[in-house]
Amino acid sequence: MTGSPETDDVLKTEWEIHRPAVFGVAYRLLGSVAEAEDVTQDVWLRAAGTDLRDIANLRAWLITVAARRSYDILGSARVRRENYVGPWLPEPLLTGPDAAEPVLVDESVATAMLVVMEELTPAERVALVLHDVFQIEFARIAEVLGSSTAAARQHASRARRRVARARGQAPQAPRAERDRLVAAFRDAYEAGDLAALVRLLHPDAVYVTDGGGEVPAARKLIHGGARIAEVLLRVLRRYHPEHVGLVEVGGEPALVVMWDGRVRAVDTLEIRDGRIIAYRRVVNPHKIAHLPPVTSERSVPSS
Repeated sequence: MTGSPETDDVLKTEWEIHRPAVFGVAYRLLGSVAEAEDVTQDVWLRAAGTDLRDIANLRAWLITVAARRSYDILGSARVRRENYVGPWLPEPLLTGPDAAEPVLVDESVATAMLVVMEELTPAERVALVLHDVFQIEFARIAEVLGSSTAAARQHASRARRRVARARGQAPQAPRAERDRLVAAFRDAYEAGDLAALVRLLHPDAVYVTDGGGEVPAARKLIHGGARIAEVLLRVLRRYHPEHVGLVEVGGEPALVVMWDGRVRAVDTLEIRDGRIIAYRRVVNPHKIAHLPPVTSERSVPSS
């Protein structure tokens, strides 16, 4: 352990300050709430068993330990995802008023960005997240990767280029606009208004459903706003959800669909040019089991 009760109290205080960053780096690297929680617990045990008096930058040390553990997990995780049934999406992380886990929120924790980062190599992902999100110097990143500092820098550079190509250069809509559009979509969905849904969906929209082979779900992408609207309404008529709630997932407005008192689907919506360009639905029960029932409504800005 770290020593005296006073020293342990200092560690606990420091840990509460830095824990969101520790969890945040693990979640960004792994795309899994459960695995990020396991990594966070591992880091705490490592810190509690280490003499930290000679560590000049505790935050950087904790983040680096979390990144190294996550990097080890990434290799086996990629193997598992190669055998995953249907499209893979990250586990939804509730943020904002509904959040159970404090996390530092920015674009890198959004579903759309996590999907893009899934295409990076593990080394590229680690270098990008550690340097561009958490401002860790490349010398430390090189230690995590077991590479030279120059190689770590190159991994980050390649990752930025790949992300830029995948994300495009279209500016993100203001948060108030995204909130209004998601709320309008929810209202049209609950009303079963096909025409309104088609108007809100981009003609080139794509619908991605992650069921993991555990529940019925489309195993291929569905393209086209009209087709997506029809599929969503078919699911609505089949299951008759008792509540469709407005929540925040990864810092973005999202929808939670409930029936039989449980969360059954979490929908994140990517918006471009004032319409929904990507509709991503997670229905894999293992990925949403950690989410509590959501019945309250969040206020949507009017401007």
